[in-house]
Amino acid sequence: MTTTPTDLDHSAGDVGWDLGGLVDGRGEAGVDAQLDDAAAMADRISDQFRGSLAKLDAAGLAGLMRDVAEVSELIGKAGSYAGLCFSVDTTDAAIGALLARTEERATAISNELLFVELEWAALPDEHVAPLLADPELEFCRYHLESARRYRPHLLTEPEERILNDKAVTGRNAWGRLFSELTSAITLDIDGDAVPLEEGLSRLMSPDRTVRQSAAAGVTAGLEPGLRTRAFVFNTLLADKGTDDRVRHYDHWLASRNLDNQASDESVQALVDAVVARYDIPQRWYALKAQLLGMDRLADYDRMASVGQSESSFGWAHAKDLVVDAYNSFSPEIAGIVQRFFDDDWIDAPVRPGKRPGAFCAYTVPSHHPYLLLNWTARRRDVLTLAHELGHGVHAYLAREQGVFHQATPLTLAETASVFGETVTFGRLLAETTDPDERLTLVAESLEGQIATVFRQIAMNRFEDAVHTERRERGELSTERFGELWHDSQAEMLGDAVEITDGYRAWWSYIPHFIATPGYVYAYAYGQLLALSVYRQYEERGAEFVPSYLELLSRGGSAPPEELGQVVGVDLAAPSFWDGGLEIIEEQLEAAEEAAKAAGRLV
Repeated sequence: MTTTPTDLDHSAGDVGWDLGGLVDGRGEAGVDAQLDDAAAMADRISDQFRGSLAKLDAAGLAGLMRDVAEVSELIGKAGSYAGLCFSVDTTDAAIGALLARTEERATAISNELLFVELEWAALPDEHVAPLLADPELEFCRYHLESARRYRPHLLTEPEERILNDKAVTGRNAWGRLFSELTSAITLDIDGDAVPLEEGLSRLMSPDRTVRQSAAAGVTAGLEPGLRTRAFVFNTLLADKGTDDRVRHYDHWLASRNLDNQASDESVQALVDAVVARYDIPQRWYALKAQLLGMDRLADYDRMASVGQSESSFGWAHAKDLVVDAYNSFSPEIAGIVQRFFDDDWIDAPVRPGKRPGAFCAYTVPSHHPYLLLNWTARRRDVLTLAHELGHGVHAYLAREQGVFHQATPLTLAETASVFGETVTFGRLLAETTDPDERLTLVAESLEGQIATVFRQIAMNRFEDAVHTERRERGELSTERFGELWHDSQAEMLGDAVEITDGYRAWWSYIPHFIATPGYVYAYAYGQLLALSVYRQYEERGAEFVPSYLELLSRGGSAPPEELGQVVGVDLAAPSFWDGGLEIIEEQLEAAEEAAKAAGRLV
């Protein structure tokens, strides 16, 4: 079949990334060379510093940490190359072998440096305080300070080595298997063989027959491997239970909260606040049923476009629109965004064997980030592009913080992405005058908020249920997974949406449950935080831009509460979550007004 330029533009078929810079253009040989260098340096560090951290002054500790940073950079580049290659082709055996070898060697190298974390944690507070006050350690001060919060959960060095080694053939291997299984799912939709990602995107069609066919195809496509994916999930649930027990975590989410630098109480307050406002998505879905001329939505109708027709976006148009949106906020940021397109930092097309979804890979501070998309030329894809570019900008601006402080906790990681998506949405809305098109845009934005806040908390409730039941009652059947998935979704959807029997299996393609247990609530946290940040921009205008750039540039170099204060947000305020939820309710009210303006409601 001949591919025309128009086809390429709508499929983004020629938009692929260039990963060569990660390994000096040497491919697999470059990965091995970097790991060789990292291993040699780790051996030297171990020989020189093992057993001596208590004797180091600030200058000596700074020298050690710079060496550790260099090892991290080498491992990070090698691991990023192997992991990103695998993400675009999970079926290639040679790439899979490279990824496995890279993970095994990286684990062995990291084990040689375990003593640094353990000896540092063992030092008394009175010894640590003057060291952290010394300017020599500015580049890693917050990392060293925050690392000590893990003190009650660390094991002996031999135990830590065993857990790390076993993780390669344990949870990491199970996670890779899940990724390979889901990436290989092909759906039969009306005689067409399409990837899972394409089938899911068809649920946004304004044509209900298309949505019904897509939903039936997804359900049928998930069925053959459902029992295997359930076994993978069961195994990882048990593995995490063991890990939490030996590390003395009180409950299944405690370790994630500690990683996120969020207290158990604050996270529970977030969950409770969102669950208490489940009326917001229920009101929207009841309204949407009216807009679609239905008495009640089915689960496969939730993401349907309320527009009279489905818009299609070519890649070039999307690129120009997103760059222009970022430029309207900050030319400096727009210049960074442009580099992602110009310098081949994006892989966009849908391909067989490619990992579903979208992500931004930070890689390492000395390099640059990359974006993975699965482009289907829908409006939602434009906002996904803007979202992931926000992550990319955050990573790029924070690279000067170095390997210890570039990344933020998950609870802050969505700030730039949601902000960028919101700026792009505002640009789209400002240029749209047709009432029906405006309604479509407002509805899509609101549904994004609902998916990111309410649906993610509903998924957190599902995770809470399965982790708790696995620990208290043992292995879950595929039917039990389906029941708990149904119950957690039904609580959010209420009577506004009918949950079909086929939907009970749709938990089984979501990677976050497998790779990063407890991750999903961070989306809601980050979304509500980002909305509060954007509200500051609306109120302060251009004077807000420098403080926002400072926030992104500081990466994870300070506690979340301190970073929030940079842009005037008080994360410790009891009413913080309510403020973000009020913004979403305002968007619901705007959708109701837009529906009336379009003549779609009486």
